[in-house]
Amino acid sequence: MVNVMVQSKSSRAALVKQFVTGVNKHFPNGSQQLQVGGASFTVTALTALLQSFVDNREAVEASQAAARAKVQTENAQAPAQLAAFRAFESVVRSTFGNSADVLADFGLAPIKVRAPRTAEEKAVSAAKGAATRKARGTMGKNQKKSVKGSITAKLVVTPVTTSPASTPVDAPVLIASAPVATPPRTA
Repeated sequence: MVNVMVQSKSSRAALVKQFVTGVNKHFPNGSQQLQVGGASFTVTALTALLQSFVDNREAVEASQAAARAKVQTENAQAPAQLAAFRAFESVVRSTFGNSADVLADFGLAPIKVRAPRTAEEKAVSAAKGAATRKARGTMGKNQKKSVKGSITAKLVVTPVTTSPASTPVDAPVLIASAPVATPPRTA
């Protein structure tokens, strides 16, 4: 037995289609009354109801396939179309300049002109840049060339000589001496 509620929509539609085939085969009298879910249906009305479910699912699947095809077509054509659009935008801007009225007819806004910076702003910006480069240790190409590493380390090698006739050295002996008396202090 197949559970109608856990299947996918497509497999459920296929099962309903199979029901329509079974109804037509085993209930040939279309005017016969059937009790289904507490309601009374004729075989023809029940068949029409089930067939409308199948038709709706097939229409949805066809629409989804058509939509997928349209999206694929759009994705394939969009790069060339956008390139042509950008080129045409450049033509419009070069033809009409920054004329706001004409550019507005095309849905474009005039290009904003940067306000010139004052000498004080430039000086502050240069000082900030120099401070940042110094803090980060940033160097240019030519400054990096002048940096050379120098090491002042010496390698000292002491040869180890082992001779078979080496004499053992006696361990130092600690000699205790008698305590020496110190004269008393006079104030």
